[in-house]
Amino acid sequence: MSLEQTLRRTVKGEVLFDRASRGRYATDASIYQIEPVGIVIPTDETDLALALDVARDAKAAILPRGAGTSQCGQTVGEALVIDFSKHLRNVVGFDKDRAEVTVQPGVVLDQLNAWLKPHGLWYPVDVSTSAQCTLGGMAGNNSCGSRSIRYGNMVHNVAALDAILADGKRARFDARRPEDMQPAVRAIADRVAALAVAEQDEIARMYPKVLRRVGGYNLDIFFPQSERPYTTDNSVNLAHLLVGSEGTLAVTERLTLKLSPLPRHKTLGVVNFPSFYKAMDSAQHIVKLKPTAVELVDRTMIDLARANPAFRPVIDRALIGKPEAILLVEFAGEEREAQVRDLKRLVELMADLGLPGSVVEMPDPGPQAALWEVRKAGLNIMMSMKGDGKPVSFIEDCAVPLEHLANYTQRLTEVFEKHGTRGTWYAHASVGTLHVRPILDMRRDGAAKMRAIAEEASALVREYKGAYSGEHGDGLVRSEWVAWQFGPRLTKAFESIKELFDPDNRLNPGKIVRPTRMDDRSLFRFKPDYKNIDYKPALDWSAWNVQNDARTENLTAAGTGGDASGGFAKAVEMCNNNGHCRKFDAGTMCPSFRVTRDEVHLTRGRANTLRLALSGQLGSDALLSDAVAAAMDLCVSCKGCKRDCPTGVDMARMKIEVKSARRMSKGLSLRDRVIGDLPAIAPWARRLPWLFNLASLIQPLIGFAKERRLPRWRGDTFLSTTAVDAENATVVIFADTFSNNFEPEILHAARRVLEAAGHRVAVAWPELGARALCCGRTYLATGQVDKARDEAERLLEALAPFVARGLPVIGLEPSCLFTLRDEMQGLGLGEAARRAAENAFLFEEFLAREKKAGRLSLALKPLPEKTALLHGHCHQKAFGVLSAVQEVLTLVPDLAVKPIESSCCGMAGSFGYEAEHYDTSIAMAELSLLPTIRKAGADTLIVADGTSCRHQIADGTTRHALHVAQVLEKALA
Repeated sequence: MSLEQTLRRTVKGEVLFDRASRGRYATDASIYQIEPVGIVIPTDETDLALALDVARDAKAAILPRGAGTSQCGQTVGEALVIDFSKHLRNVVGFDKDRAEVTVQPGVVLDQLNAWLKPHGLWYPVDVSTSAQCTLGGMAGNNSCGSRSIRYGNMVHNVAALDAILADGKRARFDARRPEDMQPAVRAIADRVAALAVAEQDEIARMYPKVLRRVGGYNLDIFFPQSERPYTTDNSVNLAHLLVGSEGTLAVTERLTLKLSPLPRHKTLGVVNFPSFYKAMDSAQHIVKLKPTAVELVDRTMIDLARANPAFRPVIDRALIGKPEAILLVEFAGEEREAQVRDLKRLVELMADLGLPGSVVEMPDPGPQAALWEVRKAGLNIMMSMKGDGKPVSFIEDCAVPLEHLANYTQRLTEVFEKHGTRGTWYAHASVGTLHVRPILDMRRDGAAKMRAIAEEASALVREYKGAYSGEHGDGLVRSEWVAWQFGPRLTKAFESIKELFDPDNRLNPGKIVRPTRMDDRSLFRFKPDYKNIDYKPALDWSAWNVQNDARTENLTAAGTGGDASGGFAKAVEMCNNNGHCRKFDAGTMCPSFRVTRDEVHLTRGRANTLRLALSGQLGSDALLSDAVAAAMDLCVSCKGCKRDCPTGVDMARMKIEVKSARRMSKGLSLRDRVIGDLPAIAPWARRLPWLFNLASLIQPLIGFAKERRLPRWRGDTFLSTTAVDAENATVVIFADTFSNNFEPEILHAARRVLEAAGHRVAVAWPELGARALCCGRTYLATGQVDKARDEAERLLEALAPFVARGLPVIGLEPSCLFTLRDEMQGLGLGEAARRAAENAFLFEEFLAREKKAGRLSLALKPLPEKTALLHGHCHQKAFGVLSAVQEVLTLVPDLAVKPIESSCCGMAGSFGYEAEHYDTSIAMAELSLLPTIRKAGADTLIVADGTSCRHQIADGTTRHALHVAQVLEKALA
């Protein structure tokens, strides 16, 4: 019986051996790609143990995996991958008095800290990937974080590990006395201790004397060499031997973590420096003030942040003139007065160092939090570069003593220049670990340059007595350097430890000991024979056809249209697997993953599936395959990834491309025809609404869920009861298909409000005798790009006279308005589409703009309701205009507006009506939207601008949600 068959008969969890699933788990956030044997997603700890038993009997290698975000290749290999992140994510023990918590490995750091916050505690290893990284992965890598100068690394904050050994025995590793240990643990402990004693002199000589040292195995727990001892009493804790072992010694089942009190007060000083060198040289003096963090943002990162509209006002508040670098210096503690004094000491120190007036003081929490978000986004900002040249992680966390930091960074910058590239510096100046990723083209000469730069960087690290691996572990990219760092005697000792724990070399083989070369191109994601299939896309992806010159930073377009050199494939390849889409905090991305927690339904999973298909790794016709269709199936086109993804992966647009390819090959279903032709059906439905509303009787036959109430066609559409009146207009309303035919009262409300504000309102109208205008949204959703283009051309032609006069085009339905601003720009319609997009505004966006300009005069009276719950449409959030809704609603006197922290409502156009998607749709809404509304009092307004959102709310709560235009209309004096 095969391994797959045995697993399916043995475990309750999912067993994935298909080619697409293995392809999705073949990569992490590194440059490597190795296809696993298969994947098991255990449902509980019993399932985990059974899966390991089956693998041991089959002599299969085992690879434990959390979020799969390792930057060095720790979580890829030719092994059976065990995915902990879906089910093994529970808090299983908590002792507030001891300040300890016990968790399963799949618990995400931010989720744990949210759970701990009411108790006044937190887990302080605050890595920038806290929204998606799992505690098991953090322990495997010995993660650190921005505040390690105060709290230490992962190894300093683990009390115990419960693990399953290679032979299947369960064992607990902690700080107990040898006589109290389990026999299996005692046998290991005695032999490791003997090994450490034998190599005590070599440990003292070869282990770097820096806090940030995560390479090799922690054999120095017996004789602590770092700046921070592993335990406060210097007792030996065998759990610390497993921390940083990258799953090569045992499989972690539970972690007991040491907690810290949440600091009550924080202050932040932003030090502006005229030169990068001066910033690096000053760090050694600043740390003597005992801050909790000292983080670097260099000139390049400052400029990139200022180019982002969301980040610009935040970063500008931190700047004095045009600094070449800034250091974020944080102080935290129980007494606010003490933190304010520390901030003043920082100001005095900088004056003493010759930089008076260089500190921007931020004593208040709001500005601090906003600036820390910009710092956490450092890697995300840097990775958004288009083209084949990408910032590559391989020397980014070398650590050197602070007194050498300035010289080290200067000399390494010269190494980059020598090899025709550059790097952007940021992160942990407090501990001498600065992140830097040289820009390399791993399809061409990147491997050779990587090797050359690594060799020169390692020589610098050795000269300055630093650590080559300072934060992100060894994996495939740095395990080769373990022997270089620790020498032959300790390398042999590490091999002995591996053999002691894992004599058959089945636990994540090839990491830390007996590694492959870092530049083995057969292990790369872009292997020597990597080539994309020939494919002519339906949309224009030429914006991704760029080449990046690492020396000059120039970006040049390789074409002006079409996809001659693979723009669609390059857009897909923008995903670097960082896993930011796995986050569960507020925002939009990724709603389907929040429900299923399956890799296939993750933005990263979809991008990987498409990349494999477009590169022929899933077969020559894979783009049309069921595997690709399944990966795209639960994408609700929310556009959250376009905004939230660090590299701007636009899965909604990619879904249109995939649906178009599949439609061209396999044709359209009856349901897709009905959905796509909604604008063409509308004129007939307006004449006979009663007849078309009978469609509800046969909706299951079409493929719609019987539980849904279909929208009701109206005979009194907005356009049938409204004059055009284009002469002397100051604004023009675009009456979309949904609002016009199903909820015309919203368009009437918008018109009345605009007129009350002093505007003369025109309505966009088609040529005489033609049917109403449409943005083409329904055709795009069903892959009918040609028909969408025809609709777009009609709309642009109708809008042209207004656009020529500079009149704002006002839309009421977010998905339709943003089709004009976004998807329509990919239809190859040129200047007309661009100009129309520049003049297009959502109703609330336009009013907020007028208010800001001092041109809005709108007399409103208080409403009976004093509170409004606001649910943002996905596209409002994705395009950053939800704040405009909040601002406009505040025009209503005495109305308190409370945004609902929700992702997608789950309806998403036709998605929530489709029978096979109904359960998923409701599950998305039940995450937070529907429960929040059910708790609201009857005197609370429910505001939702999306037609899909309003219908989902009505179906799930029986509450009637209003468009913001209707709220303002109610308040007209």
